[in-house]
Amino acid sequence: MKVSVVICTYAMDRYDVFSECVDSILAQTYEPLEVVLVVDGNEDVFEQVQEDYGDLDDAVFHCNNENQGISHSRTKGAKLASGEIVAFIDDDAVAEEDWIAEIVRVYQETNAIAVGGHVAPDWVTEKPDFFPEEFYWLVGCDERGMGEHMEELRNTYGSNISFQRDVFLSVGGYDENTGRQGDRHIQAHEAPVCIRMANKYGKGVIYNTDAVVHHKLFNYRGDFRWLVGRSFWQGYSKRIMDLLLPEAKGDKNQYLAQLMFTFVPIRLMELLSDPSISKVKQLIAISIFTVTVGLGYLYGVLRVDRSQLATTGNAMEPV
Repeated sequence: MKVSVVICTYAMDRYDVFSECVDSILAQTYEPLEVVLVVDGNEDVFEQVQEDYGDLDDAVFHCNNENQGISHSRTKGAKLASGEIVAFIDDDAVAEEDWIAEIVRVYQETNAIAVGGHVAPDWVTEKPDFFPEEFYWLVGCDERGMGEHMEELRNTYGSNISFQRDVFLSVGGYDENTGRQGDRHIQAHEAPVCIRMANKYGKGVIYNTDAVVHHKLFNYRGDFRWLVGRSFWQGYSKRIMDLLLPEAKGDKNQYLAQLMFTFVPIRLMELLSDPSISKVKQLIAISIFTVTVGLGYLYGVLRVDRSQLATTGNAMEPV
């Protein structure tokens, strides 16, 4: 079973981190493995990629004519790939050496059509003491309560997800209304492709917590103001998801109920039994992030209707 790993990048100031990601894929224990490197409209970066990795035996290189966004780039990479399985990892993540082996094991042992794994936070700076694990999804890492080992989820996160290639392409790949493009980012772009997949095939993504990648979290991702802004645009993005795919609504309701009726009460009991400033800060952060997500969603309700999504990018906002 051949696996193609698609890695997309776009900026020279991320090149060292991107190289670390690529090297972690080249160090995988699994074979046969193909590396698909897609540069999103930056010729200087593409030239450097070809110089550094052009001698690889099983690799594909592509540069978009212009910046077209992560969703376009990932789908393009899947189209260029030759593997039965296409796996995706962010360019600022590093995979453990058995990542692909663990992904493939699930395909071999089950009838899975999509498999994801655990995205662990890798703080480049010291982890902020106010940042609650329940909101790791703000920075693209698995949050508290994400799911159980080998559970079928709607989707895992974009830095650790894979599909049967023909299944992925049959549902159209990633929706180009979503995902990072320059300074515009409608978030949670794994949800649409996974919902379309579930609608067509009746299956979700198997969550193998033994398939691990480490997502780098740089200083700005621990900045409180940045996280509040991120929360707002996540809420806005969730409104866009509801317009694109109404099936997405149930997932938000389930998460909110788990947060409010399970995790917050547990945190309150822990605070009472063993008080600390950091526990107080995290409870306050949960409240602020939750309210801010709600405000972003409300802004989306007031600002965007379904007709505006007919033109790609109309609903995009800077973050």
